[in-house]
This record gives sequence, C-alpha cells and structure tokens, in this order.
Amino acid sequence: MSRPLAAIILAAGKGTRMKSDLHKVLHPIAGRPMLLHLIAAVSALKAERTVVVTGAGREQVEAAVSPLGIATALQAEQLGTGHAVAQAEAALAGFDGDVLILYGDVPLVTSATMQAMIDRLNADDAPAIVVLGFRPADAAAYGRIIATDGIIDKMVEYKDATDAERAVDLCNSGLMAVRSADLFPLLARVGNDNAAGEYYLPDVVMLAAADGRRSAVIETGAAEVAGVNSRGELADVEASWQATRRAQAMADGATLIAPETVWFAHDTVIGRDVVIEPNVFFGPGVSIGDGATIHAFSHIEGATVGAKAEVGPFARLRPGAVMGEKSKVGNFVEMKKATLGPGAKASHLTYLGDAEVGAEANIGAGTITCNYDGFFKYKTVIGAGAFIGSNSALVAPVTIGAGATVGAGSVITKDVEADALAIARGKQEASPGWGKRFRDAMAAKKAAAKK
Repeated sequence: MSRPLAAIILAAGKGTRMKSDLHKVLHPIAGRPMLLHLIAAVSALKAERTVVVTGAGREQVEAAVSPLGIATALQAEQLGTGHAVAQAEAALAGFDGDVLILYGDVPLVTSATMQAMIDRLNADDAPAIVVLGFRPADAAAYGRIIATDGIIDKMVEYKDATDAERAVDLCNSGLMAVRSADLFPLLARVGNDNAAGEYYLPDVVMLAAADGRRSAVIETGAAEVAGVNSRGELADVEASWQATRRAQAMADGATLIAPETVWFAHDTVIGRDVVIEPNVFFGPGVSIGDGATIHAFSHIEGATVGAKAEVGPFARLRPGAVMGEKSKVGNFVEMKKATLGPGAKASHLTYLGDAEVGAEANIGAGTITCNYDGFFKYKTVIGAGAFIGSNSALVAPVTIGAGATVGAGSVITKDVEADALAIARGKQEASPGWGKRFRDAMAAKKAAAKK
C-alpha cells in the first residue's frame, strides 16, 4: 500500500540573473509558469500536501499558488538549501509519509521520475534518502555523488570537493525523496562549516550514513533536471520542452512539416492526421480536431478547431474562437469569441468578433463584424447558408437570416430576414467625359505656371 506523499518546492531565491520584476519561478515555459509545471506534476501523484518555500518576491509566488490551495513557508534569510527546506516543518506538522524535495526553477521533472524516487525510497532495502542524479555533458560546478552500485558513498559540493571527486561525472540535481520522520531531525543536525558558510541539504545524506543508514541514487537525463537562472537558460529549457512535445505530436499521428518552427503550449491538444505547416504558434487553450490543416504563419490561442477544418495561412484565432467540422478561415482572417459552423468559410481578409456563423455560410473578403461601439461589445448572428458579399460591414447587434445574401460593399445596420437580399450602399453616379476634362484642365494649369 502506498504511503501518503508531500512535496516541498524551494522558490526562495532572488533570481537576480533574470534581471526581471517577475519572480524567477513564474517565468513561463510553454505558456505556463515554471512553478506551476512542477505543481501539476506533483498533483498527478495525488500529493496530500505541497509547500512552496518563498523568500524574495514572496507576494508574487503566494498570489500564484494560493488559488490552488498550496501552502507557503517563508525563508526570510538565504542560508542555504538545508535551511530553506527546514522552513517547511511547521506546514508539514502532523504529516507522516514520504516527502519529495523539488526546486521551482527546475520545472521539467516528470511525475514518472518523481514516482521512481518514491518507489526506490520504499524498496526492500529501505534507503534513508533517495537522491536524483544526472550526468551532464559538462559537470561544471555541480555537487558530486560518489556511489557504488547505486548506493551513495559520499556527496560533496563542488567548492569542497577534491580534484579526484570533481573528476566524477555523476552530479547531484538537488532533488530528494525522504521520509517525513527522518527529514527534519536530520536537518536539525546540519551545520554550516563549509566554504560558503551555508546549511547544505545534501549533508543529510552523510548524517544518515553516520547513523549507519545507507542512501541511494537513481539517475535521469540532464535535460529533465535543467535549471533556469538566466534568460538564456529559460530559452534553453523552453527549447528542450518544445522538442519533446513536437516529437510526441508526431508520434501521436500529426504531421509537422518543419517541426523546429512549430511552438506548442503546455495544454495544446492535437488530433490524428493533423497537418501543421511551418511557423505556427499555439498559445494556451487550443484543441485541434482530427484531420485539420493548420497552414503556415498562423497564431492560435484559446481556440477549438474542428475535424478536417482548415486554418490560414496567416490566420489568427483568438480566445473563444470555435471552428466547426470542415470549416475554413484563410489568409489574414481573425476570429475572436466567434463560432464558425460546419462547412462555413471565411477565406480571406475578414474579422469575425463576437459572432455566430451558421453552417455552410460564406463570408466574403473584407467583411467585418463591427462588434464594439467604444463602450460595449455586441453580437452578430449569420444564419446557415447565408452569403456575405465582399467588403461588407455588419454593425452589431444584427442578425442575418439563413440563406440571406448581403450585397458587396454593404453596411448592414438592421436585421436581414431569411432568404432576403440586403444591399446598403450609396447610389453609383457617373459623369461622362469628366476624366478627360479634368486632365485637360490640369495640363493647362501646368502650362500656365511655366510661363
């Protein structure tokens, strides 16, 4: 039977290298703050408690997690990772189970890896602590793990390591799993007699060893535990996430013609047999139905695209846009809080805002739903099978009946009944010979000016 689970997420660092007014852990990856990526992974494991340790910029972090019912604890003074974890003790009072220790700026750790840490903690040999290790291409200044057959002999920070220890390529990610009954008693014994004068979290492993208890290491890939301390590293982690998501989309049956140019959000849903052309951006809240085609240079956010629908090129779907099966929006069409019925088409140069378009309706080039009067938004309803001529302005609130036709260049301010023809434009007048008379007069005027 599984034991109760809690998570402590460290997010107290100042993040000065980001040079930002936004807290480091709130910078987004794939449209979601880094911290919320981690919280989502923890939630998937049905953690009983989650505590975020805050410090500088605590108000921003608290505002981000409080709607989720996540507790916070304050590390008022930055005295090291061991000291930071200790601040969560009060929030975990009375908890008896396993504890994951995570970092808010290490956002890509998966639920599967977290579960593997917990499983190893509860293995038959019952290690005191499980540490997540990795082997980067450049071990740089990471703390080292000296281990034999997965059992830790020693953990040492880079600053305190010997040359031989620095030659080891197994590095400490900082992530741990430990029983709640062990965690805080061990932390209480951690000292700060080291090169940085800080209370190091990894010291709990050696303190457990001094008690005759062994700790274990499991490994993951370096990309999963990549940290973000600068804008450059933020871009690197974004690129890593996107590469993984693109590969998953193709494995699930979508065609990405130029994968490296397609950008997904954390919650993008892509159906089978979807074709995505180059330079497409998906913001949060997008669902693409089976067999749809997304042409190049389209920007889609908060929208639902039905099966076998067609978007773009150069289309923009804003939040609330819904496209029915086999519907189409073409080049330079924008939709916002609008529904396009099955088989309906807006092929080019159109704005559909706060609108409902019926099945098989055709929206001509240059059509605008005039939904805003400077104070309030109003709705346009276009019935099934209606035909809206090019360069028409539909001034909401207005309803165009099913099967109705609006003549090109019309400004429609009143409802049009079903199957009717509506034309609202100025009367065309012609003055024969006017063009020649005008040119002759201008030529005479120029000639006079030269004299």
